[in-house]
Amino acid sequence: QVQLVESGGGLVQAGDSLRLSCAASGRTASGYAMGWFRQAPGKEREFVAAITWSGARTVYANSVKGRFTISRDNAKNTDYLQMNSLKPEDTAVYYCAAKSVIGDLTRAYNYWGQGTQVTVSS
Repeated sequence: QVQLVESGGGLVQAGDSLRLSCAASGRTASGYAMGWFRQAPGKEREFVAAITWSGARTVYANSVKGRFTISRDNAKNTDYLQMNSLKPEDTAVYYCAAKSVIGDLTRAYNYWGQGTQVTVSS
């Protein structure tokens, strides 16, 4: 029903910046919340950031607060994760997610992208 495609990952040095993009297609309904999660090898998938359809509400994990910024462009069906001051512990596969029901923005997402690798070297 919904296809999400992430892009923008890569290999960077500590302190560098990256912008991840998530393009959505295959849906007719509006009002989706969008989120970003990440998963490092041997670790559980963890919440990173989320934004409501209107952009009025944003939520960030404490580990990225002040460094990452989530935004969206509804005309392009795309959301973005601006990642600044990257640290080696940010290394993970980053997944874009979407859900149609607004509630707790840190969980219960229905649709997922394939992921994009972010590697931060020291």
